[in-house]
Amino acid sequence: MRFVIAKKKLQIGSVVFNTINYSVFILFTLICIYPFYYLFINSISSNSLSAAGKIIYYPIGIHFSNYIDIMKLPGLANGAIISLLRTVIGTTCTVGASAFLGFAFTKKEMWGRKFCYRFVIVTMYFNAGLIPIYINMMNLHLTNNFLSYILPVVVSPFNIILVKTYIESLPISLQEAAEIDGAGFAKIFASIIFPIITPILATITVFSAVGQWNSFQDTLLYMTDSRLYTLQYLLYRYINQSSAIAQLLKDADPSTIGDLLKQQTPDSVRMTVSMVVIIPILMVYPYFQKYFVKGIMIGAVKG
Repeated sequence: MRFVIAKKKLQIGSVVFNTINYSVFILFTLICIYPFYYLFINSISSNSLSAAGKIIYYPIGIHFSNYIDIMKLPGLANGAIISLLRTVIGTTCTVGASAFLGFAFTKKEMWGRKFCYRFVIVTMYFNAGLIPIYINMMNLHLTNNFLSYILPVVVSPFNIILVKTYIESLPISLQEAAEIDGAGFAKIFASIIFPIITPILATITVFSAVGQWNSFQDTLLYMTDSRLYTLQYLLYRYINQSSAIAQLLKDADPSTIGDLLKQQTPDSVRMTVSMVVIIPILMVYPYFQKYFVKGIMIGAVKG
């Protein structure tokens, strides 16, 4: 009888715990999603109502002319191409270098392994400062150069740590069996290690791709050639000049002067340009999500 009562109390406790747990996580999810939802509903709603702060929970006066007008802004298409190229090329180089160096630092046969590893890791905590970095980039002729988007981020200490820890969690017998069969380090890395570290590679791919896509400070510091401006840098400029752009777009199409719903405002420019930049990442992320949790957990804790 006592066992039945205790079991019922345990079941009630589990139900209460699960209810509270799911409620908290649902609330947290809504808090995370709402800013994106708020941007979207304001970008497709009446611009006058959006500017007045009346679009909070659902769109009113739905239209998509904001996106059509934003696409007419000069340099936006070229900025999207530059951002896409730097994201694809930069992410590929970063992931490849992280995978190879992470594997190399697990090999005891590597000459000066501990020194090289510590030398790479110390860069996470110290750097020369903004002015020396700029002077160094200028002396290397990397200002107004597309390579300034790629080369400084190829070696990422944090990503190397994740890959190294992940490889160390794998059975060493896999590599030993390959060595007995006569495989060298390059063969082991390409044929055995690389295919089985896909989860951690997907994780650092997400980190690197999001970082590359969202970066604009390197453009601000190193680029004066408008042909090399990224989408994020153009977003930064458009947000700062949103009032002038709203007037420019309004004057460019006199037929919309009488349509209060679609007249551009500084808020509509900010909301729409922000969504244009965010949407690509939101579309790509779900494809990597299934690897993300597994990769970051195994790569962070050796087990």
